[in-house]
Amino acid sequence: MSFYPKVIDNLIERLIKLPGIGRRSAERMVRYILGASFDEIRSLANSIMEVKESVKLCKICNNLSEGETCLICRDNSRQRSVICVVENHSDVIAIEKTGSFKGLYHVLLGSISPLEGKGPNDLKIDGLLKRIKEGNIQEVIIATDIDTEGETTALYLNKLFKPLGVKITRIGIGVPFGSNLEYIDPSTLAHALESRRQI
Repeated sequence: MSFYPKVIDNLIERLIKLPGIGRRSAERMVRYILGASFDEIRSLANSIMEVKESVKLCKICNNLSEGETCLICRDNSRQRSVICVVENHSDVIAIEKTGSFKGLYHVLLGSISPLEGKGPNDLKIDGLLKRIKEGNIQEVIIATDIDTEGETTALYLNKLFKPLGVKITRIGIGVPFGSNLEYIDPSTLAHALESRRQI
């Protein structure tokens, strides 16, 4: 039995569909909406509609963009011979926040996951192959997640790109900075040993 009017119940049900939002969070959002001014809520609703109507995928790398191409692809100061391959838009943001990568990106929009019925044809790989073949790409950095699906995707891409003669690298896997080895789980430590590099 609900204690709210039907319109509030409907809004709560829609808010619960958002990632990371449970019933309590949705109820708090509704209380905020009810207490806010009409102008504030109208502005919020307009912003949501504007994002939905304006944001699309970059025709080059599949990153989020307001135009045909994203800000990164349009930036002539970027190193255009290196492409970092990631699974999702959030990965681009995570890498950009480090301030250490100055190349270009390619967003696959997922990973190979047989259990979910997702294979290579479900990913945005064709555009990446075209970029490597037609551009002056010297290195492809595979920065997929460090899980079964990410590793499967990385292995598939490595096999696909090998014949193209481009340098293929994988992001380092292992011990987080500032960690004590005794507290690292065995799987992470094993990956760190496998991905060691010469100093």
